[in-house]
Amino acid sequence: MSGQLTPVTNQYVLNPVSINPAYAGNRGDLNIAAFYRQQWVGIEGAPVTATFTADAAILDDKVGIGFNLIIDKMGVTRENYFITNYSYIIYLDEGSLSFGLGAGFITTNTAWSDLVVLDPGDELYLVDSRRFVVPSFSFGTYYTKKNYFLGVSIPKFLGYKFNYDKNKYSVTVDPGQYNFLLYTGYVFNVSPKVDFVPSTLLNYTPGKKLLLDLNANLSFNNRFWVGTSYRNGRSLGALLQLQVNNQFKMAYTYDFDTGNLGGYSNGSHEIMLRYEFRYKVKVVDPLIF
Repeated sequence: MSGQLTPVTNQYVLNPVSINPAYAGNRGDLNIAAFYRQQWVGIEGAPVTATFTADAAILDDKVGIGFNLIIDKMGVTRENYFITNYSYIIYLDEGSLSFGLGAGFITTNTAWSDLVVLDPGDELYLVDSRRFVVPSFSFGTYYTKKNYFLGVSIPKFLGYKFNYDKNKYSVTVDPGQYNFLLYTGYVFNVSPKVDFVPSTLLNYTPGKKLLLDLNANLSFNNRFWVGTSYRNGRSLGALLQLQVNNQFKMAYTYDFDTGNLGGYSNGSHEIMLRYEFRYKVKVVDPLIF
């Protein structure tokens, strides 16, 4: 058992700090958001992820701080992420450039006793693991100018692998297992009340297939958004957002697996609730959905 990837989310455009610590503070004052994702509905033991994030700009909006709490359960294994984010923001003529670091830890444990055994005597081996703690570090940069944005990040510098003989996790540093993420997009002003926002996320790991997410959103009067997403060979998704008032927003995502799992699951669902304590954001950033 090993881990190098962050939990899956379709709403990284709504919560980029989850994949790039450099985004912390780019929304201005304090904002909080909660996400809940149920993946591959209909398949027993499929991943369920709950996320809470908070970030803000301090020191004349030159420094961003943030916190991510992620509770991820897959089968009988549960992982909890406690991650702090720090960024330094440099203001340019028509935009900004920020550099960020993430640091924290992950707790993981497996409830083997929850499994159903088929052969008598196997239950003697189903002893719940103790809780293990492993460190986590990330790095990223984020640039925006007018209607354009670009982010590059490595969400995890450290991997971890379970050693069954020693009954513990060992931390690994292997650049060959790094996930290099690049996301970029542009806001096209179709009319005074309608914006078109195409974006893409590239996920590259040396020696493995390049993963590509394509996204497109339409914004109507900055109050209602409708969008779609495509992951190469994996899934199709739809996204709805509603700005209830100047500070509170709701969003819902549904995606359907186009691969082998499509015939066994009823798709994946994700919801978001966001509250901003100040709705007039100082930072020039087109990714402020």
